Amino acid sequence: MLDVTHEEWQRRAKSLDLSGAHHIDGADEGGGGAVFAAVSPRDGQVLTRVADAGTAEVEAAVAAARRAFDAGPWPRLAPAERGRALLRMAEVLQERREELALTVSLEMGKPITDAYEIELRALINTFRWYGQLADKLTDESPHTAPDSLALITREPAGVVGAVVPWNFPLTLAGWKVAPALAAGCTVVLKPSENSPLSALFLGRIATEAGLPPGVLNVVNGNGPVAGRALGLHPDVDVLAFTGSTAVGRHFLRYAADSNLKRVWLELGGKSPNIILPDAPDLEKAAATAAWGIFFNQGEMCTAPSRLLVHSSIAERLTETIVRRARELRIGDPLDPATEMGALVGEDHLGRVQDHIGTGLAEGARLLTGGSRTLADTGGSYLEPTVFDHVDPGMRLAREEIFGPVLSVLAFDDLDEAVRLANATEYGLAAGLWTSDLSTAHKVSRALRAGTVWVNCYEEGDLTVPFGGMKQSGNGRDKSAHALEKYTELKTTWIQL
Repeated sequence: MLDVTHEEWQRRAKSLDLSGAHHIDGADEGGGGAVFAAVSPRDGQVLTRVADAGTAEVEAAVAAARRAFDAGPWPRLAPAERGRALLRMAEVLQERREELALTVSLEMGKPITDAYEIELRALINTFRWYGQLADKLTDESPHTAPDSLALITREPAGVVGAVVPWNFPLTLAGWKVAPALAAGCTVVLKPSENSPLSALFLGRIATEAGLPPGVLNVVNGNGPVAGRALGLHPDVDVLAFTGSTAVGRHFLRYAADSNLKRVWLELGGKSPNIILPDAPDLEKAAATAAWGIFFNQGEMCTAPSRLLVHSSIAERLTETIVRRARELRIGDPLDPATEMGALVGEDHLGRVQDHIGTGLAEGARLLTGGSRTLADTGGSYLEPTVFDHVDPGMRLAREEIFGPVLSVLAFDDLDEAVRLANATEYGLAAGLWTSDLSTAHKVSRALRAGTVWVNCYEEGDLTVPFGGMKQSGNGRDKSAHALEKYTELKTTWIQL
């Protein structure tokens, strides 16, 4: 981490250029129409006014992407040349890393240390990785009869609409934009209205790095208007979305009501974290469980929000997690010492508090936290919260809270643990802690989740795919498999 003090980050925040214009066809477009306020959850203050896209602005962005795909150079460049463009973009992102991290921290409350070290590192690595991959893909020529030649080519799918959430506004944008661009597609990116500024920054950096006009366009606006217009647009060939399961259903309907565009969804989660008595290091398991649920203020689709712990060790582990929760430093996201920042806004804080109230009403035992804190700052801060005596049928154990709220459920045998883990409509991720290799393999296979971490949590790199099962979605981000979402297979049969 850079050696920048709290006071210096505060000073830099005041001089940060926070443009709220759309970025369409290689230029900023204010539109002169509706705007909305970008409010910082760290203190409740308005950062700037942001252009609010209606159908006309979405139409302009899609038209620019369509022209760039149908007649522009990007899909026709040699893959190595596209790769070099993405590598240039990664270098510009590295040069602007501090500004981008500061923008993320201001707009959604992430601690500046996490924004710089984790969010921006992930974004830069993503563009580098797909830049390096762009010319490494191969087509196929299967063996056929001697009088024929078959070719299987992978071609860019067209215009991609990417709709991303606010919790990792740049990481998740990168996971969609970088592989789509590497494949030769053009993109219209719509970020959450809670995190519009970093995405606009990303669009301007793409132009600065030399991407042709129309290749990456960014429009801001609310889901029911701008998101709907993008989902229904007949010139959008692929829609990639990360967000709630409820909104994911809307995009499937939009596709059905328009051009049957392919829709790729990474949706909600209620991830189990199973700790067995033979875990190689119970203290590490407890510390990781605490970090996993409180990292990023619990605003994580993969957050291990259900701790499934064997009854023989439940009390010991829960005590460790409660102690860690009480030690966490909650504070201004611009303070490098802050471990947990602000929730994204007042509305979201209220929803998380409603879940806490419901948990108490349903009979769960509150061990720590549960209350708003630092209210005098004007920010949206919540204490790290831990419940035990949670019944599997309670809302605490069934619904995604998307906040720093942990539910502890005890089990007596391994079969019960697997049943509890799978007793959810979600299937995004899971954790398992054991020293037994056979148990690790058997339980990992039995868990209905797109990612299973064994003796760790939230580990991995860009070589492995990420995505969910069941109502956590379909398709995969990261790895070479992500390109499957943004390409079409074409068969050419030549009679010799």
